[in-house]
Amino acid sequence: MLLFAAGSANPAKAGPAAPSDEIEDLNGYIEAALLANGEIRAAEENWRAAVQKAEQAGAPPDPRFSYGYYVTPVETRVGPQRHRFALAQTFPWFGRLSLKEQQAVLEAEAVRVKIEEAQLNVVRRVKDAYFEYAYAGRAIAIARENVELLKYLERVTEARYKAGLSPYAQFLRIQVELVRVEDRLRSLEDLLLPLQARLNAAMSRPSTDTLPLPDEIPIMIADMTEAEIAAALADGNPELRALQIQAEAASTGAEFARKGYFPDVTLGLEFIQTDKARVGSPDRNGDDPLVATISFNIPLWFDARKAAVEEARSRAASLKRQNTGAYDRLSAAMQLALFKYRDAGRRIALFKNSLLPKTEQSLAATLDAFQAGGQSVLDLIDAERMLLEFQLSYLRALADQGQYLAEMESLIGQEIPCRVHGAPVHLPGLERAKGAER
Repeated sequence: MLLFAAGSANPAKAGPAAPSDEIEDLNGYIEAALLANGEIRAAEENWRAAVQKAEQAGAPPDPRFSYGYYVTPVETRVGPQRHRFALAQTFPWFGRLSLKEQQAVLEAEAVRVKIEEAQLNVVRRVKDAYFEYAYAGRAIAIARENVELLKYLERVTEARYKAGLSPYAQFLRIQVELVRVEDRLRSLEDLLLPLQARLNAAMSRPSTDTLPLPDEIPIMIADMTEAEIAAALADGNPELRALQIQAEAASTGAEFARKGYFPDVTLGLEFIQTDKARVGSPDRNGDDPLVATISFNIPLWFDARKAAVEEARSRAASLKRQNTGAYDRLSAAMQLALFKYRDAGRRIALFKNSLLPKTEQSLAATLDAFQAGGQSVLDLIDAERMLLEFQLSYLRALADQGQYLAEMESLIGQEIPCRVHGAPVHLPGLERAKGAER
């Protein structure tokens, strides 16, 4: 399974026509989004830049070459000096280069974590849009079934009214209910296009690309306990990890600044080109002297170096406090997401195991009684309306569960393993009504 994906549903065969590069399921949406998202690509480029910066940090200063020409030659016993060549290399105090490199590596790692954060945000947006799109698609299917049932009842009631078996008021009541449900259906159908555009935007695709409608919204039961999910926040959340790494980098920077109290060492070689002596032939006549040099800078401005140390320490302390504040904020968000996920699961169980079966039985029984002439159309409308509301509430709970699970995954920075179950929703009694009509 693709990273961070949690269950999927097959596209509905009767859904809108899909383009040639049709995406089959939620995993496909996530994969397409991760490949095309510009924020992820930008984060990767930032990380590459940070890695190259770290590569530079451990390099010592460039050697220095200098040349001197004696405008007025210096006369010595062994001859006049004409040219002076020097090569010098500065070595920072012991440990400074390694600390600087370590700090840069940590900063690059913090930038790398931002890639994970961008990926998590993309996956969450895709899942959130997918489940909203799936809800709208399934709600449209349920509303259409209700429209079909009401049209059947309209025909039956009209026939009874014409036969003098039913008052005109009942016929009007059916028509009013039909118009109400048709209006709700049109609203849901209008909503489908912006939801499709939202899902396309999450995948960095044109908003008008046609996407298949999922044929169901799965029930997803997390295999991790709430305590395990909450405990995974501190170590898995990319925002917290980035702040922890940045704080460690700042602490390393403080140690690097403390090394600034010690001098850098510069080693050098000087070569002086000397001509032959003009008079006589002394020992070592015309020899070119070679001079080895060593020099130190003097770290005289202690106030500046103290300020550099305090700056790094303050930055480290600030990042640690930011980490604490971010953990408190994200922990509260996690508790809220856990509650919403738990509440969605409770509503799913309530509708699936209790309210929907009872309401389905009530509608089927009322429909049988109506067809036999023993029940008024008003009772049937009430039963149909209640079932429609419960079915839509059930679908809403299924979509909410998937969205809140995606939110928790983005908070802990990993996929939550789930047991996925199908959750078909249909209108009972519709086939029976169609059979009676035939």
